[in-house]
Amino acid sequence: MLRIHFTVDDFTRVRFAPRPSPVPELHAALTMLGAPHEELLFGRWRGRLSRALPAASWPLADLVPGGVAPYFLDVLGGTREEGFALIRASGPDFVRSELERVYAGGDRVPSWVRALHGGDAGAWRTLDRAQAAAYETVLAPVWPLVQDLHRAEFTRHALTVAEQGLGAALTAAAPGSGLRDGVWEWPGEGPVLPGGPGDRDVRLDGRGLVLLPTFHWRGGPLVQDLPGRPVVLAYPAGRGLPLAPDGDGTREEALAGVLGRTRADLLHALDEARTTTGLARGLGVSNATASAHAQALRAAGLITTTRTGRSVHHARTPLGVLLTGP
Repeated sequence: MLRIHFTVDDFTRVRFAPRPSPVPELHAALTMLGAPHEELLFGRWRGRLSRALPAASWPLADLVPGGVAPYFLDVLGGTREEGFALIRASGPDFVRSELERVYAGGDRVPSWVRALHGGDAGAWRTLDRAQAAAYETVLAPVWPLVQDLHRAEFTRHALTVAEQGLGAALTAAAPGSGLRDGVWEWPGEGPVLPGGPGDRDVRLDGRGLVLLPTFHWRGGPLVQDLPGRPVVLAYPAGRGLPLAPDGDGTREEALAGVLGRTRADLLHALDEARTTTGLARGLGVSNATASAHAQALRAAGLITTTRTGRSVHHARTPLGVLLTGP
């Protein structure tokens, strides 16, 4: 569980990022690219991007041995170039200590990372080229969509604050979370953090909090907690599907591209609870085929299955409803 502790002053210093920030969004996408979960929804997306990533981007993987990233990558910035400038402005002692921290497990240190540890200008250029190459492949094609989604999330947050107050807006960002006695508690198995998952307390101590929705990461919140800076909490938002460039078809086509046509049709067919036999007849497939597809959707958390006597009924979960639309 993640617990964020507010002081009285912190409640006056909660901000919602006015626009998406390319560097955190890129890092969230790359984290999702390497994550093992939600294979049904994100498997094809991962496969496509993994094949498309150019060799120039590969050095980024060297900075996260064991899945742990150095904190000097935790920056905001309105453009990728501005974000990289903030990374480049990190103090040399900070960069060295963070590289030593992430490689403390004894992993072999690539030569360019050793050079970065020493402040070599060429190594910084390698990192800049790697981020630029990854951005052009992963984010640039969908950046207009990220901007549209961010505006919608910003508007939703602002309206909730105006109508129901800050507490309601905070808990709306994480269904099931609660704000009690100045502590915002996130449910679940624990957030994904730079130092690894687990139970954690974050104390704002007057620094304030920046809320940053991310539209690629589907796990727990990503926390940037650096001394002397506001804490940044990047939380998963959006429609729950891998982002596709604008103009790449309707919601139905996008869903079929992720799930496959038959599974997408099965999910759409569950506008009300149906039996396996009913689904098979409606889709024109065998009972065994309908049952196998229903099992895959159930494993992905998109449908539930209940048995009543000899009948088995399937229904969409809230996530399934979100993906199919009203």
